[in-house]
Amino acid sequence: MHRRAAWPILFTAVLGLAQAGAAFAAGYQRHVIGDLSLPTPERPAPGLLLMGGGDRNFDALRWFLAKAGHGHVVVLRASQAGEIGEEFYREVGGVASVETFVFDDRDAASDPKILRALRRADGIFLAGGDQSRYVRFWRGTPVAAALDAHVRAGKPLGGTSAGLAMLGEYLYGAMDGGSLTSPEALSDPLGPANTIETGFLHIDALKGVVTDTHFRERGRLGRLVAFVAKAESLAGRPLIGLGVDEDAAVAVEADGSARVYATAPGAGATLVRGGFAERQAEDEPMKLSRVETIGIDANSRLHLPEGRVERPPFQRGYAVRDGVLVALDAPMLVLHGGAGVERAGMTPADEAAARAALEAALRAGHARLKAGAPAMDAVTAAVTVLEDAPQFNAGRGAVFTHDGRNELDASVMDGATGKAGAVAGVHRVRNPLQLARTVMERSNHVMMVGDGAEAFAKSQGIGLVDPSWFRTEKRWQQLQQALKEEASAQAANVPLVLPGKAYFGTVGALALDAAGHLAAGTSTGGMTNKRYGRVGDSPIIGAGTWADARCAVSGTGWGEFYIRGASAHEICARVRLAGTPLRRAADAVINRDIPKAGGDGGAIALGADGSVAFPFNTEGMYRGWIGADGVPHVAIYREDALAMPVP
Repeated sequence: MHRRAAWPILFTAVLGLAQAGAAFAAGYQRHVIGDLSLPTPERPAPGLLLMGGGDRNFDALRWFLAKAGHGHVVVLRASQAGEIGEEFYREVGGVASVETFVFDDRDAASDPKILRALRRADGIFLAGGDQSRYVRFWRGTPVAAALDAHVRAGKPLGGTSAGLAMLGEYLYGAMDGGSLTSPEALSDPLGPANTIETGFLHIDALKGVVTDTHFRERGRLGRLVAFVAKAESLAGRPLIGLGVDEDAAVAVEADGSARVYATAPGAGATLVRGGFAERQAEDEPMKLSRVETIGIDANSRLHLPEGRVERPPFQRGYAVRDGVLVALDAPMLVLHGGAGVERAGMTPADEAAARAALEAALRAGHARLKAGAPAMDAVTAAVTVLEDAPQFNAGRGAVFTHDGRNELDASVMDGATGKAGAVAGVHRVRNPLQLARTVMERSNHVMMVGDGAEAFAKSQGIGLVDPSWFRTEKRWQQLQQALKEEASAQAANVPLVLPGKAYFGTVGALALDAAGHLAAGTSTGGMTNKRYGRVGDSPIIGAGTWADARCAVSGTGWGEFYIRGASAHEICARVRLAGTPLRRAADAVINRDIPKAGGDGGAIALGADGSVAFPFNTEGMYRGWIGADGVPHVAIYREDALAMPVP
C-alpha cells in the first residue's frame, strides 16, 4: 500500500527534474532552466539583436533581455545542447526562464509543444551552428511563421553567428555543407558554392539586407561583397550587406536605429553599399570598379533598412580585380628593421636612434605614396633610408664576414606584375635594394651575384662606394667577439653552436599604393662571421620576399628555415588558396611552422585589402607602419604598444 502511494510522488519528482534540465522528444531536445510559471515582470518591447558570434557580450544580452521584459526566452538551435540557456540565466541574469529547443530534423518544426512555447515567448534567440540546417529545418514551416509573428507582435528577436545569418531578407545558407571563404566567393560570386537563399523571415528592418558574422576575425569582407552581388542578381534591386565582428553586437530599436555593443577595442560592424555597377557572370571571377564600405562602432548610429550611418569611424572604397579585393585611396607602408632585438644589447640612445630611423623611413615612403607614386617607389625610398642608417644590419650597418668583409643581399618583387629582382654577395653597392630593383626593371634576369652584379650596377649608373663606407665599430667588435668564441670552441674541440640571433638582422618594407597595388623589398648584411659565401633568405624570392596581387611579405630571421619553408610565399599561398585571414596565416607560418622546424624570427605582411601583420617570436623586432594620414607608428619590443591599422 505504501509503495503504490509513492509512485505519484516519484513521478512528480522526475517531472520536476526534467523541467529543470533536459527532455527529449522525436526530432528535438528540450532544455529548461528557470520557472516557466512566473509572470513576466515587464511588458516586452520590439528589438533585434545581431551578434557577431563571440561569447560574453553581456551588455548586449542585457539589452535583449530587457526588451523581453526580463521574462521568458526561447532559444532555437540545430546543434549542441542547452549551454546558451545556462549562460543567459546564470551569468547574464535577469530573466525568468530560458527554454531551449535543439532541432534534429524538419518534422520538429511542426511540433505543437515547440509552437506553443514560441507563441508565449517574451523573446526568441537563434543560436549559432550550421545555418544550412536552419534553412532546411525551418524555411516554410510553422516555426518560420511563428518567428515572423513574434516580431510583428512587438517582441524582440536575436541571433548570433548562424542565428544572425538567418535574419536578413537574403542570406548565405551554406547549403553545400561548407563555409565559403572570401577568395572562394570572389572567384565565382554567382557560382553554386555561393548559396544565397531568401523567403526565410520577413523582418521590415532587415528588408534588403544580407548579414554576415565573425566578420573581421575571419576576413569576410570579400565574401560579403560576393553575397550582395549574388543576392542583387536574384532580387533585381540594390541591397546592402552588414557584417558584424565577432566581438560586437548590433542592437536595433523599433524605429530601425541601431547601436553597437563591443567587447574589444575597434570591434563593430561594416556596411557594404550595394547597387553594384557591373553585372557578374557565372564561372567568372568578380570584377568591380568600386564598392563602398562604411564602418559602425560604439559611437555610431546605424539606421536600417536604408543603411545610413551617423558618425562612422571610416568610409573606404575597394575594387575587385579578377576576384581579388583591393583597397583604393588608402595607401599603406609597413616595414621592419630586423627581429632578434634584445634589451641587453640596447642603450636608451640606441633605442632612440632606431626609432628615429624607422620614422624617417616611414615618412620617406609615405611621401612617395602621397605623391601618387607606385608601391615599388615607396618600398625603395623606405629601405634606402634603413640601408643608410647604421642601426640596422643592411647597407651601412651590415655585419662582417669571417674574412672581415661586408656581403650584402637584397630583393624586390612587384605584386602588380609578378616581376622580381635580387642581388647577393655584393661589396661596394651602397644601396643593394636599388640594384635589385634595377635587375628587375632593366635586365632579363631575376638574380645576380658578386662581381657580376657589381659590373651590372656600374653599367646602370648605380652608386658604388669604397668598402670602408660599410664599416661601423659596433659591427667590427661583434665580429671580434664571434672570432673569439669560435677559437675557444676549436681549442676545446667542441662544435660551435650559434644562437638563432646570430642569423638575425634584415630590413624590409611593403607598400600598398592608392591604386591597390602591392610591392615588397628586403635587404640584409647577412650574419656575423659567415663563411663560404653563405646566402640567406633575403634575396631569395618566395623565401624572404614575396608580393602578388593580394599579399606581400618580407621576412627577418634564421634564413635557412625561411628558405626551406618558402615562408614568404607560404603565407600568401594560405591567404590565396585557403582563404586564411592574413594575420592568422602569417602567425601560423612564423610562430608555429618555423619554430617547429628549429628556427625563429619574424616578418611583416600586408594585404591588398589593407590588412597588416607583424608576427615575431623573439624579444623584439624593429617594426612600424604609416597610413594615409601620414602619422608613423613604430615599436621595438614585444610589449611596446603599437596601434594597428583597421582594414
